[in-house]
Amino acid sequence: MKLHPISIPYRALSRGTSVGIMLFFVGQSLTGTDVLPFPLAGPALVGLAALGVVAAALWQVAYYRRFEYELTDDGLEIASGVVSRRNREIPLGRIQNVDISRNVVQRALGVSVLDLETAGGGGTEASLRYVGYDEAKRLQREIQRLKRGEEAEDGTDTATAEARDETEELFELRTEELALLSALSFDFRYVSLLAFGPAALPFVPGVAELAVFGGFVLAAFLTVALWAVSAAVTFARYYGFRLTRVGDELRYERGLLQRYDGSIPLSKVQTLTLDANVLMRRFGYATLAVETAGYGPGQSPSQGSEAAIPLATRERVLRLAREVETFDLPEFERPPRRARTRYAIRFALGVAALVGALAVLWRVTGQPVAWYVPFTPLALVLLAPVTAHLKWRNRGYATGEDHVFTRNGFWTRTTKVVPYYRVQTVIQTQTLFQRRERWQLADVVIDTASSAGGAAAAVDLAAADAVELREFVGEKLQERLSERRVEADRRSDSDPDASRRD
Repeated sequence: MKLHPISIPYRALSRGTSVGIMLFFVGQSLTGTDVLPFPLAGPALVGLAALGVVAAALWQVAYYRRFEYELTDDGLEIASGVVSRRNREIPLGRIQNVDISRNVVQRALGVSVLDLETAGGGGTEASLRYVGYDEAKRLQREIQRLKRGEEAEDGTDTATAEARDETEELFELRTEELALLSALSFDFRYVSLLAFGPAALPFVPGVAELAVFGGFVLAAFLTVALWAVSAAVTFARYYGFRLTRVGDELRYERGLLQRYDGSIPLSKVQTLTLDANVLMRRFGYATLAVETAGYGPGQSPSQGSEAAIPLATRERVLRLAREVETFDLPEFERPPRRARTRYAIRFALGVAALVGALAVLWRVTGQPVAWYVPFTPLALVLLAPVTAHLKWRNRGYATGEDHVFTRNGFWTRTTKVVPYYRVQTVIQTQTLFQRRERWQLADVVIDTASSAGGAAAAVDLAAADAVELREFVGEKLQERLSERRVEADRRSDSDPDASRRD
């Protein structure tokens, strides 16, 4: 099979324009130097750029002619390369997600990008740029059909094949929910950019003279601007979000400018992640991310395609999460209270370090300010007990019959649900300060194949509790693996083809 013919002019225009502009400016900067002692006039520079465009176009023609792919019963075979050839075969059993993306121009031209993600990868294993949208949907459907061990339906159009599959709609983001998501999804890390505020609006009169008032006004203005940008990005990202279940996989659609259409096989799910920032928790909302092997939220080419639910009420999120994994959210056990004291001391030491740096800077630069100005951040020490309590209160862990749970974060509280049989390693760690006799704390990291997005971690447990948790999770892992091996043997005895599908 070949890529879509329109990929030739599309790629030639995008790549050729880049090459042409590069050659134009390189020729302009080198003319009259030792490299190019003769001058290049305007027409010559334009001709050089045009030559680059033609060369790029010819290269794309050769690329199109030399690129072939074929979907077989065993996997996807891809042959590519103009000068040096590369032949790849991606086994069906290794394919995790099949994502389709289209920007505005690609939707108008009827082409799309098909990305294949495999277990353990930190990037896309294979990408077909560019195939027709119907062909991309056919490949997406047939890959999942072959993985289930069913016969491929060559010649069947996409609409007919999709109609034969039982489709259950799990979630659709309504307009009012999208607006609320845009308003509540502000990333509070953007506030750090306010440090550059005084340089952002130098034309504001009186900011230097009215530092306090002007600073507050400027900070408020920039906060609103950052909030608006974040809301616009979120609106475009999750516009038209729809989640369905077809057989043993989840399928999603989303995006305004860049449209994504992908699949998440339920058999490959490693971890469920429930997130809620301060505002979401205040109004009773949360998000749900489904992580597959090798990828965590935001790491796939679709930049967050794993988000199963971008925003819904907490009760609805939990209900939908239980469609993927059956669990009851338990009561979390917090770190010991001495960990809270440690957080307060660390916060106070951080403030002291900031004050020391400001004092040294004031002495070195000799700025004409009052001596007490560098010490004003000491007032933040009063917040140490509050910040320590909030950090302590939003940390914890719990164990259930089939899952282990961890929770961390105040600004954005992240709850991870990990099935025992998906655990890869359980690691107990202690920093130099945690090992001190006064604290005797430790962390337990529960790693899965999807933990590139951040492993589940029980932080600052009592050292004895950390040992107990590590051993408990390890024992549960072995128990669940033994049970699944027995179940797999039973299925293979009754259905010889079951092992190939798994």
